[in-house]
Amino acid sequence: MPNIKSAVRRTRRTEKQTLVNKIRKSRYKSAVKQMSLYLNSGKIKEAKIFLPKFHSQLMKIAKTGTISKKTASRKISRVTRRINSSKKK
Repeated sequence: MPNIKSAVRRTRRTEKQTLVNKIRKSRYKSAVKQMSLYLNSGKIKEAKIFLPKFHSQLMKIAKTGTISKKTASRKISRVTRRINSSKKK
């Protein structure tokens, strides 16, 4: 238990930030799961419609630092490549 006033405040702030990060991480995982569901079930049309929202969600989360920008870009790139390759078939 912190004894100094600033340490008490910092602990409170850390707890709040942990909650916010959990929410963001959950949104990230949900978006990735939703997109992989579309791709694995062969619903390419739905995946194409969801792609801009997917891109937006991942970049918003990456902007805050919950996940790295490179991770978000890599996920977006791989999903886009999968959509485009399955479209050609």
